Amino acid sequence: MSPLSTEHPSVLEFLKNHPQWALSKDPDQIERAYVFKDFVAAFGFMSSAALLAQQMDHHPNWSNVYNKVQVHLSTHDVGGLSHKDFLLASQMEMIYSSHFSHAG
Repeated sequence: MSPLSTEHPSVLEFLKNHPQWALSKDPDQIERAYVFKDFVAAFGFMSSAALLAQQMDHHPNWSNVYNKVQVHLSTHDVGGLSHKDFLLASQMEMIYSSHFSHAG
């Protein structure tokens, strides 16, 4: 599988529909920062997303500092962006909006 170009229609469509996500300085990644009420909410989000990522066999590069979670997605197997990144990002958005968006 080849990586998706940053000009690929599905990449552009995702970024248009999810303005919180952006191409990283490293153009082979998309990134987003999530803000939560507190550390427990941030960790709860990460736990939920981790279970999903494990099921997908697609693991994010992310960091957590108190109530903030910074996420970078890229598909290491293809050396850039793939549909897996956008699927995981969409699932993370669903987790956030369903359970955490009121907390941040």
